[in-house]
Amino acid sequence: MDLRNLCVYCGSNPGRQGIYIEAARELGRAMARQGVGLVYGGASVGIMGAIADAVLEAGGRAVGVIPESLVRKELAHSGLTELHVTQSMHERKRMMADRADAFVALPGGAGTLEEIFEVWTWAQLGYHDKPCGLYNAGGYYDQLARFLDHTVAEQFVRPQHREMLIVEDEPQRLLDRFAQYEAPSVIKWIGRAET
Repeated sequence: MDLRNLCVYCGSNPGRQGIYIEAARELGRAMARQGVGLVYGGASVGIMGAIADAVLEAGGRAVGVIPESLVRKELAHSGLTELHVTQSMHERKRMMADRADAFVALPGGAGTLEEIFEVWTWAQLGYHDKPCGLYNAGGYYDQLARFLDHTVAEQFVRPQHREMLIVEDEPQRLLDRFAQYEAPSVIKWIGRAET
């Protein structure tokens, strides 16, 4: 696939360990080296600010999409290639999804998880064929990955759909797997006859 723009979901907080910020910077630099643009939530703080700054410092493109309510709280990044201000979170998520060729979650909280799970669900339902992944910096997503394997064992998620959510702890491997990604052709519902 042609990976031109990567949508990155991540925390607006830096997290407890410095490895999370450094992982965001490493991914940002790797993206810029390969000419992959950043699409993200538009903030200047936390991991969000770190990846945007790293992409820009390495000569890459960074496009932010932020709701007006967060702009008013002075969280918007002022130095981006483009900044789009939306009226709602739903509009923000749709614009980010439309502009991206792939999706990845760095460490973050409930909002980060909600965003990556939504686009992964859309992929399972066939709404798009773009790769989705977790950048497992510092083992942050180890327990979540184990739980997702459990959802397969308990037959709530098909193995092919679980494999659609790529988990990597090194940015170049993540980008390489995204570039080689081919969406599986399988229906979502377990127990339904394949036609």
